[in-house]
Amino acid sequence: MTKLTTLIGVAATAWTALASGSTGAVTKAPCAMPRASGPDAHAPRVQIALLLDTSNSMDGLIDQARSQLWSVVNEFAVARRGGQAVELQVALYEYGNNRIPAARGYVRQVLPFTTDLDRVSEELFALTTFGGEEYCGLVIQTALDELRWSTSPGDLKAVFIAGNEPFSQGPVDFRRVSARARARDVAIHTIHCGSRAEGERTGWSEGARLADGTFGVLDQNQPVAHIPAPQDDEIARLSGALNDTYIPYGAEGAAGQARQKAQDGNASSANKGASINRAFTKATRLYSNVQWDLVDAVNNQKVDLDSVKSADLPPALQGLTADQRRAVVKGKTDERARIQSRIQELEKERKAYLAQIRRAEVAPETLDAVMMQGLRDQAACRGFALQ
Repeated sequence: MTKLTTLIGVAATAWTALASGSTGAVTKAPCAMPRASGPDAHAPRVQIALLLDTSNSMDGLIDQARSQLWSVVNEFAVARRGGQAVELQVALYEYGNNRIPAARGYVRQVLPFTTDLDRVSEELFALTTFGGEEYCGLVIQTALDELRWSTSPGDLKAVFIAGNEPFSQGPVDFRRVSARARARDVAIHTIHCGSRAEGERTGWSEGARLADGTFGVLDQNQPVAHIPAPQDDEIARLSGALNDTYIPYGAEGAAGQARQKAQDGNASSANKGASINRAFTKATRLYSNVQWDLVDAVNNQKVDLDSVKSADLPPALQGLTADQRRAVVKGKTDERARIQSRIQELEKERKAYLAQIRRAEVAPETLDAVMMQGLRDQAACRGFALQ
């Protein structure tokens, strides 16, 4: 049985190694989906449904997903289409776990599409493995039916699924599901945790091909390496300082603030690189917490300080006038911008440092590198410009 998870991320050297044809090379999909024409009625969306096998034997792959979440997100931080910044939405499913009722096909929606990245991290760290039956066709069908997929023709819509059992297992024919996905412009990218020959023989390659996706293979037990850099300590300190610029408000305020701190801790425990990449994410527009942070809510015009209820504010703001509250929010906004700007400077310095010391060697075939090549192919078809 399997235990799996999937997430996407980017490491330029790893992607280059894959593109050059290493043993885990991704089979590139044809550019079958046309570019969108004309302006979008909303910000261009990137919708990614992650279907994670949580049966036995793939704890290493889950560790990869947990540690590489933030490098994935950072790939989209400056992504554009037609000059517009993109909105990233992530959904999460688990399948193949006997703790999920058999009547549901051992499939569970963990999160619907969300922009709340801390929630995605929180749920990844909450996943546990247990033996079960892995039904790839069924979990893809469930994601197609349950999620609110965009109907805009130019948006990027993708399912990512990884595992090591035959793709054909279960009551739903994966060929029919792949055809349905293709008809809805949802690409299916498959990752077989094993040999390429076995993945081709057991349907993983065919499932991707029928839905204009990419097929890749990897070693799920490959550890995620971190190369230390002189900038790391300052980046970690500034990541903590950013938290002081958040003002919890409303029903979600306390929980959101606690979740932010908890995910800082989870990233640190997963891998030093995960903590650094999370700091980079927190310095971008994709890390938005309008649901619980007054600064983001005001700056995104979700809350009017003239009409917000005093009871929804933290005690320090409850006795202030609207003008005084505006001054506090502006102060936190300016402070956040300064810290984020410094983190972005350090990110550039760190990349330059790593480029100088990194040896010309074949990069490990970890989950982020394999998944990112599939995303790059699909994004190019849709006219998205990534980093």
